[in-house]
Amino acid sequence: MPVKADEREKLITENMGLVHSCAGRFKGKGVEYDDLFQAGCVGLVKAADGYDSSRGFAFSTYAVPVILGEIRRIFRDGGTVKVSRMLKEKSRSAIAERERLARLYDREPTLQELAKALGTDVQETAHILNAAMPALSLTAQEEGSKSSQFDIPIDSQDNEIADKIALHQVMLALPERDRRLIELRYFKGLTQSKTADELGMSQVQVSRREKIILTELRRNLI
Repeated sequence: MPVKADEREKLITENMGLVHSCAGRFKGKGVEYDDLFQAGCVGLVKAADGYDSSRGFAFSTYAVPVILGEIRRIFRDGGTVKVSRMLKEKSRSAIAERERLARLYDREPTLQELAKALGTDVQETAHILNAAMPALSLTAQEEGSKSSQFDIPIDSQDNEIADKIALHQVMLALPERDRRLIELRYFKGLTQSKTADELGMSQVQVSRREKIILTELRRNLI
């Protein structure tokens, strides 16, 4: 069954690193990192909404494909995350209310507290806050210099984990025999000839099929 509201909020706040990791894979492909990150945040919220812990798999396993899907949507839809005027107005109200609650409680309010104050549900509040998230420029001005470009630091281990999870997901979508071929060739290190023996195929068949599978995997991982 879906997670409870407090658990959902925890999943979102504790897994922002996944968003950075996924967004980082698309840097330099024609879309600003800020837009990639914002789309990834939308994906993270959707993943938290749809996650069912009773199914026995980790949240990250479920979340990464959802986050990647939202980021890929930017490229399909033309390159930017569109924010409506109404949503912008709601975001300004949310920011003002968050500041008021922070002064009242002498701490940052939780997502649930802010949602209650705004009269919205937690999901809508998270969406509103994502729209209000300030952009972080990749070409920041520094004192004493005309301009300076920098990259948002992304933990290399997080990148590696995200890549492995994404690969695991696209592998699961392959037919069983194709998945077995890739496992034998790239996880067990067998030659094409030995793989052919294992699968009852010829070496030429393995070579041709392997090229087709790798092309499909690359396309799904872009």
